[in-house]
Amino acid sequence: MRYDLNRVHVFHCVYAENSISKAAEKLHISQPAVSQQIKKLEEEIKTPLFSRLHKRIVPTSAAHHLFKTVQPFLKELDREIEHLSIAMDKPYGSLMIGSPIIFGTTYLPQICSEFRKIYPDVRFSVRFEESDVLIDLLNKGELDFALIDFFSAYDQLPGKPELYAIEPLMLEYFVLACSRAYYEKRINKNLSLNDLLSLEYLTDENEPIILRHWFWYYYKKRINDFNIVMAIEAHQALMECIRNGMGVGLTSEHLWKEEIEKKEIIPIFPKPEKLVNTISIVALKDSVLTLTQRKFRNFLKNRFSDGQAVKGAV
Repeated sequence: MRYDLNRVHVFHCVYAENSISKAAEKLHISQPAVSQQIKKLEEEIKTPLFSRLHKRIVPTSAAHHLFKTVQPFLKELDREIEHLSIAMDKPYGSLMIGSPIIFGTTYLPQICSEFRKIYPDVRFSVRFEESDVLIDLLNKGELDFALIDFFSAYDQLPGKPELYAIEPLMLEYFVLACSRAYYEKRINKNLSLNDLLSLEYLTDENEPIILRHWFWYYYKKRINDFNIVMAIEAHQALMECIRNGMGVGLTSEHLWKEEIEKKEIIPIFPKPEKLVNTISIVALKDSVLTLTQRKFRNFLKNRFSDGQAVKGAV
């Protein structure tokens, strides 16, 4: 059975004040209205709560038990409502952020730390996943924002891309890379489509979405089948596979700066133009952002707008 919470609140006030008149004054309602609410609650629970003795009331044993039950609940409710009021004035509460592991581990610890120095009542919950998983979590309402490698709404945003709000944060180059030994043995400047498709591929994606996009960018061909000899979750592990000469893998150029300069790692460019990847902040377009979400989104955008912490930006 469902009980009228307002009547329970009136009872709580009458019990705490031990007076119908004082409860009426505190609740800003008339004494007859208070008495009526108590009477209806007694009818609902089929138990008297107060004995009327001349001009005063005496709680029954049932009233004592009911007060002990509702007191912690109403106290916690008041506390939560107070917290909600605080959140209207300044950032407060939890932010759920999703990110690729490389970007997330490189930048988010410092960014979140700096944000909490300004807004110490904010807490963070961070998930490291691939872009397709992050978008799925965003659609389910399990993330406030997804930070993803964004290059194609058609490929990456299932359903209707126009349902998402996408704002760029950082630019970097995507390159197909391999060890010098692998390049000299298997490639050696043979960069035709058929030559490249004959190679052994390494990936850290569930589905090689970015790899397909790389081929579309350079060859305008949609490729679905690759000779994938290693699918591994962590990008750091993928980089080790590339170093060990297992094959070619798609990665961010700035992660290999020194090794490329030493010619230990060879980036593959079929054309002079480089494929630009945009790290973007993605949210559901129809969602109404809280003050906390708005502040963090703007903080994140400002953090990258002046080039701070943007390794490999173009």
